[in-house]
Amino acid sequence: MAKTLIAFFSRADENYFGGAMRYVKVGNTEVVCGIMKDLIDAEAFKIEMKNPYSPVYMTCIDEAKRDLQANARPELVSLPESVDGYDTVVLAYPNYWGTMPMAVFTFLEAFDFTGKTILPLCTNEGSGMGASERDIKRVCPGAAVRPGLSVTGSQAANAKASVQKWLSANGLL
Repeated sequence: MAKTLIAFFSRADENYFGGAMRYVKVGNTEVVCGIMKDLIDAEAFKIEMKNPYSPVYMTCIDEAKRDLQANARPELVSLPESVDGYDTVVLAYPNYWGTMPMAVFTFLEAFDFTGKTILPLCTNEGSGMGASERDIKRVCPGAAVRPGLSVTGSQAANAKASVQKWLSANGLL
């Protein structure tokens, strides 16, 4: 039986929601991953930075921009022992400066995804997937990277229908 991993990076604390700042205890991407976990049989892994970005939104985006410009690979709290047992990886993340957070690059570069299917899911407030799908294909050349799902972060809790449709289209439902 095919096994699925939901690997995600999500940020709580102060977040941007359609023009205003709001504090959240659970990040938007993690909210969407919770919806997925209710819909499909999958294991989940949270990608966490050893030295996380600031809880203050404006400081966080400056830190994320600096990491992007430096092509940094932030150290992670942990990694799965292996991804060998998974056929499909749902890779979920917020859009940081037009792509994935650099910690997601750290995660991807730790493994060989050859022969696996990667389903990208990107939360954002209007910037869509950015270059993240292209970046995943570049970092994981042996993987089949399927068209991603863009979810408006401030609407994450209401994303069940679109997530369900996307998972179904990709054979997970």
